[in-house]
Amino acid sequence: MNVVIADDSRVMRSIIGKAVDSLGHNIIYACNGQEVLDYLEKCGDEIELILLDWNMPVLTGFEALQRMQENCKYQNIPVLMVSTESEDQKVDQAKEAGACGYLAKPFTQEELSSAIQMVIS
Repeated sequence: MNVVIADDSRVMRSIIGKAVDSLGHNIIYACNGQEVLDYLEKCGDEIELILLDWNMPVLTGFEALQRMQENCKYQNIPVLMVSTESEDQKVDQAKEAGACGYLAKPFTQEELSSAIQMVIS
């Protein structure tokens, strides 16, 4: 499975990457929402899951999620929001915009692995 990890923090990309790698998935890294959309434009049919931070420069994760939902080619790619934005309003907003799940930072590797499994099953 090809998984995009989008977070502007190199440390967070690494932490999330370890959990994704331990599940045996291939990883593509992005630093912002625009990089996610650019990658989808090139190789969208190869992506099976996107882990998306909310707060990123250039294009936020939420904006990238909204644009994905506007394009029928990307609407069926599961998105797990992984963010410090943990207010109920933000969680609801992300889910209404099309996110399949939401995990608030900080989290454990087990919580992340469990959230990934829930989203892809």
